[in-house]
Amino acid sequence: MTKVAYFSLALIAVMVVSSVAAQPTAAPALIVDGEVEKTLKLSIPALQKLKQTELTAKDHGGHPRLYNGVALFDILKEAGVTLGSQLRGKNLLKYVTVKAIDGYEVIFSLPEIDPEFTTQTILVAYEEDGKPLLEGDGPFRIVVPNDKKHARWIRDITTITVALPK
Repeated sequence: MTKVAYFSLALIAVMVVSSVAAQPTAAPALIVDGEVEKTLKLSIPALQKLKQTELTAKDHGGHPRLYNGVALFDILKEAGVTLGSQLRGKNLLKYVTVKAIDGYEVIFSLPEIDPEFTTQTILVAYEEDGKPLLEGDGPFRIVVPNDKKHARWIRDITTITVALPK
């Protein structure tokens, strides 16, 4: 190949990389699916349009933090999940799987989430102490203030799936 051919190939490569880099990246979204009336794809602005919840809970190091977000219950209600007075019989068997970008998963039973059954609020947080969650923690994370261990405080969540055991 000639120097001109190498130069042309290098120029094309730079143009391709530049055009890919210039394309806007999609805002992170949280998917709610499974046993729902409507599947949701929630960005931070979409979450901010839902009923907001603020709670203080101790982080992994035992320091109190102020978390802002939406109660998991309110997200499930928005998706049309069976809750409240309809949560009886086989509906009591339904559970929620929350999955993170790295494949980590945790589960909650619907009664653990529903205020008719519990006083605990499980939060889908997008802010800690008034700031967006740090990379590696967010953009979305679950906060379970009454859990003694933080194993279900799942970070970088991508999906919330409602299921009924087979």
